[in-house]
Amino acid sequence: MSAPPAVLELTGVRVERGGRPVLDVPSFRLAAGEIVALIGPNGSGKTTLLLTLMGLLPRAAGSARFRGEELEAGGRRIALILQECLLFDGTVEDNVATGLRLRGAGRAEARRRVAAYLDRFRLTDLAGRAARKLSGGEARRVSLARALVVEPEVVLLDEPFSHLDAPTRQAITDDLEAAIRETGMAAVLVTHDAGEALRLADRIVVMHEGRIVQSDAPAEVLNHPVNEFVASCVGMETILEGEVRSRSGWELEVAVGDATVAAVGDAEPGDPVHLCIRPENVVLEPVAPGPTSARNVYPARITGVASIGPYLKLRLDCGFPLVAHVTAESYALLGLAPGRHVHAVFKATAIHLIRRARPAGVAPAPAAAPAGRAAADGR
Repeated sequence: MSAPPAVLELTGVRVERGGRPVLDVPSFRLAAGEIVALIGPNGSGKTTLLLTLMGLLPRAAGSARFRGEELEAGGRRIALILQECLLFDGTVEDNVATGLRLRGAGRAEARRRVAAYLDRFRLTDLAGRAARKLSGGEARRVSLARALVVEPEVVLLDEPFSHLDAPTRQAITDDLEAAIRETGMAAVLVTHDAGEALRLADRIVVMHEGRIVQSDAPAEVLNHPVNEFVASCVGMETILEGEVRSRSGWELEVAVGDATVAAVGDAEPGDPVHLCIRPENVVLEPVAPGPTSARNVYPARITGVASIGPYLKLRLDCGFPLVAHVTAESYALLGLAPGRHVHAVFKATAIHLIRRARPAGVAPAPAAAPAGRAAADGR
């Protein structure tokens, strides 16, 4: 089955600032109807890539094409939505109609489309209200309706939900996705929220220092990050450095400091590795558990607690650092508190193993017998 045609495509693109490269993208392709999420820390090049796709930044090298033709700056078939709403004076209806008026749409057609997008973004009852008097969530809905009412082929969004509370963010995100999917637009969304990327995107692109380090389906990026940087971007809050001590089939014993961790993966004795563990895969037990399928069971002390929305993030000392998430209800029920001793439990199959480069001139260490792990049989 052939791939959908590309709407936007970059080839060999390099953007410089003050003679220093800030974007280096050998290739980027946005397919028709595809939603791509760009994630990465501040300064990773996400917004620079977005502005390059809009044709707003000069390129030191490479080509940018829209439907196979050279990209024109600010093309009328591409909409850009920034963090700030930047609404005009006038009513909500006036703002939504702005783009259609600029494009010379007829009155009847403009009225029809404005009414449709006011309804789509739940703004019908606010049509006559002054745009300057809207709440943050209402203003964001107006900015989205204004950009999408002209029905561009591509919409580029630069963290459009960053200043909204969680319930408002969720509701507007749902309406935006419905609008994009139903009209068949392609979209590129810059976000710091990995959960938002996983929920919305057909593909996630992870950026670091102006380069694309992984581009794949959300499940692939989430479960098989290519390196420890990507792992940290998609919520693997525990990333341990270790060295493989022994291998039996796909089962590995990995030395992490003075402890040994059971993992599953493709590595050889002596290989340096990263062990990446999601906090939701760590179970806490107030006392040592009985027989369990989890091969990794460690006495641990709670060293810190922080609230993150509906969960509490617990930092643990198991002889190595570990992060676990628990609900507030579980925290109270188990009598957890900073300084409390518990047992941390996680399966070998819950670990994502990434091979690290061995330092130059360092030979593999001889395999050693497993030691320092409290474990039960199984994975």
